[in-house]
Amino acid sequence: MAAHRTLAMAGAVAIGVLTAVQARVNGSLGAALTDGFVAAAVSFGSGLLILVALSAALPAGRRGVVTLAHGLRLRTLPVWMLVGGLAGAFSVATQSLTVAVIGVSLFTVGMVAGQAVSALVLDRIGYGPAGVVAVTVSRVVGAAIAVAAVLLSVAGSPVNSVPWWMLLLPFLVGAGIAWQQATNGRLRQRVGSALTATAVNFAGGTIVLLVAAAVHVAIVGAPAAFPAEPWLYIGGACGVAYIFIGAAVVPYTGVLLMGLGAVVGQLLTSVLLDALWPTTASPGVLIGLTVSAVALLGAAIAVFPRRRR
Repeated sequence: MAAHRTLAMAGAVAIGVLTAVQARVNGSLGAALTDGFVAAAVSFGSGLLILVALSAALPAGRRGVVTLAHGLRLRTLPVWMLVGGLAGAFSVATQSLTVAVIGVSLFTVGMVAGQAVSALVLDRIGYGPAGVVAVTVSRVVGAAIAVAAVLLSVAGSPVNSVPWWMLLLPFLVGAGIAWQQATNGRLRQRVGSALTATAVNFAGGTIVLLVAAAVHVAIVGAPAAFPAEPWLYIGGACGVAYIFIGAAVVPYTGVLLMGLGAVVGQLLTSVLLDALWPTTASPGVLIGLTVSAVALLGAAIAVFPRRRR
């Protein structure tokens, strides 16, 4: 069990790395298209195509689809298990609208705050697939230290020139991601396939984003041209990977510990990305490294609590 938990925490860190990379990619695509809604639809739609191909090719995917269809036909799957993609759609749209301006680091720390608060509540009420997870002192302290890292990062960033809604949206994204991870984990338990749970997530998100993009294009017009750089289109693949990993590891970690592990990967990767490709509101490298160390301390306290006497 300890080995499984260690492996699951490594997966949680990988989620953070992929999330930061996806944020930079989708933000850059939104800036290149000058349309964050179209960029988000492209990102989520490409992820859905990948998942459809995997579901058809892999036996586990085919079994999961059969189980899902059976549950839908008999109405044994609650509707709320099928709408995790709404949070994913909101996350990708926010990346496309904000990251090119505020940078990956500032986006990440706002998302971290939302995840920390939301995950504590979700674990306490037993919403995740692990059931009710005790909110111990070590978990609260670990989450508080992670939030302190957020405050340090924001304090060191030139936020005066940034619209307030660009700072609020990442916080709401973080809260939604914690809920999404718990929801997808519950769906994975029911259908027996992380791949199918991820496909359901992307199908719902793609539908929402296509509608939003169509409305936006009808109002302001279509983008003049799509950029030719291939790396701008890997956001969907990153999303497939981290949502798949999240659905697989959350039963072993709980929502809070998975979120804290992802914080470490997110912050370290976002500091690197903003150092290589800075934006006007990116915090400096020194501040980025400092908050990453503080967040790492918080994750360590939460994952390795003191043994009770």
